[in-house]
Amino acid sequence: MEAKEKTMITVQVIINASPEVVWQKWTSPEDIVRWNHASVDWQTTWAKNDLHKGGKFTSRMEPKDGSAGFDFEGIYDVIKVNEYIEYHLEDGRKVTITFTADNNDQQTKVVETFDPETINPFEMQQTGWQAILDNFRKYVETGQ
Repeated sequence: MEAKEKTMITVQVIINASPEVVWQKWTSPEDIVRWNHASVDWQTTWAKNDLHKGGKFTSRMEPKDGSAGFDFEGIYDVIKVNEYIEYHLEDGRKVTITFTADNNDQQTKVVETFDPETINPFEMQQTGWQAILDNFRKYVETGQ
């Protein structure tokens, strides 16, 4: 019997900012609460980030009406400042994020690849993670 190969999901965006600026806004809890949501009716109410190998991050994601919510958390496996993050979630799924400078450091390409979970459809997960990444781009470029 052959082992089934996992299909990873990839989302990406190009941001008009240097890798240093993008990294800071990606990793700072004060910034994370401003961009980390997939739609306008959701929010991140708080975030903690212990950014080093073996460190833990957690962010509380809730609908704005307070009707539900969950903690999104993981443990860092690899950190290369301004370039790369690899972490795993509590259920063992892996996530990688690359930050690649382009256009003489005036732009940064962010590529996020992750193991899908088994509850929600593949397309829903890809759409949700892409929406969060799009919100991040908007936040970095406009402050909103």
